[in-house]
Amino acid sequence: MTTPLAAHFKLSSALSQKSEDEEKKLSLFSYASPIGSMDILKSYSTSRILVAALLLTVVLILFKLSSDLISPNVFSRQEPAGVTDHVLVTGGAGYIGSHAALRLLKDSYHRVTIVDNLSRGNMGAVKILQKLFPEPGRLQFIYADLGDAKTVNKIFAENAFDAVMHFAAVAYVGESTLEPLRYYHNITSNSLVVLEAMAAHNVKTLIYSSTCATYGEPTKMPITEETPQMPINPYGKAKKMSEDIIIDFSKTTNMAVMILRYFNVIGSDPDGRLGEAPRPELLEHGRISGACFDAAQGITPGLKVRGTDYKTADGTCVRDYIDVTDLVDAHVLALANAKPGKVGIYNVGTGKGGRSVKEFVEACKKATGVDVKVDYLSRRPGDYAEVFSDPSKIRDELNWTARRTDLQESLEIAWKWHKAHLNGYGPSMA
Repeated sequence: MTTPLAAHFKLSSALSQKSEDEEKKLSLFSYASPIGSMDILKSYSTSRILVAALLLTVVLILFKLSSDLISPNVFSRQEPAGVTDHVLVTGGAGYIGSHAALRLLKDSYHRVTIVDNLSRGNMGAVKILQKLFPEPGRLQFIYADLGDAKTVNKIFAENAFDAVMHFAAVAYVGESTLEPLRYYHNITSNSLVVLEAMAAHNVKTLIYSSTCATYGEPTKMPITEETPQMPINPYGKAKKMSEDIIIDFSKTTNMAVMILRYFNVIGSDPDGRLGEAPRPELLEHGRISGACFDAAQGITPGLKVRGTDYKTADGTCVRDYIDVTDLVDAHVLALANAKPGKVGIYNVGTGKGGRSVKEFVEACKKATGVDVKVDYLSRRPGDYAEVFSDPSKIRDELNWTARRTDLQESLEIAWKWHKAHLNGYGPSMA
């Protein structure tokens, strides 16, 4: 018979034996499996390293993206002194301005900013340029009015311009006699705003688009740069005022200034990419070439020629017609030759003597192949009888000469673009 004490002892011994057996098993497991434990540890460590690497990669990607977002815009990059890489073209959506922007982008000027309020320009021309030069950092368009000084100052603050080509202006002699205040504001006041912004932001080079209208009606032909400036219409007067302001300001600075006084512009891009497309409501004031083309296409019933009693060979006005491509060449040469502290003033014309309006009409008829109906009317207010240039100064100093002097050929190129763009560039986005 088993006593309670013996039973207790037996139970204790059994429990003790079981505990020892379990410890042995655990000890045996621990002794027999050291490699397995290390594999588990290595696997855990490797996972941590992979997660850390992944997190680091994500951080680096996010850092790069954030750096790209906060890095300066390419148009705000400042070039070393003396390097001209970024050109502001005011009025760059207009007829002449768009051709100038095209030429700059084709040449060694890598960045072009167009500022235009589209009151006379065409967004279609800008879109053509954007398609031709889609690379980031080549071309930007800013919709703005140069009469808004705060906006203009902001544009200069946010962009590092090396030079300004200032084309933006209303530019119809007849219209200027009807709306003189608009012309003084748009041309003279706006030029002052541009100059003030250039001064505030240390932009030292200006190429100014002026006009032969500043000479008025000289008594002696051809016109040289020394011919007295006596404008007879608000357009010419407003341009002369702008010239005077620019010249006076340049005397107090080290600015490089070029003033180009050009004559009657015709033609278009020889490759057919750009042309002249004035708003329909401005056709009455527009260039004679556009009026002739509209008549040839039947858009208007005929061509109106104003003035047949001038003291010229055939009684019509005599003008110096310069092809827009030659004109743009002159601007690019002026920019390349602008010198700090110097003001260059140049006439830009053919040097071939003037052509009368009647001669122009005959050339237009041949270029279009249409016997355009011509109505001869009374003089237009503000016009002058005869204006043509002596461009010897720009030839001698800048090595520029008009190459496209065949009037009919220039008109044929422009007519080709006109026929292919019956609606111009399409609806304006102003």
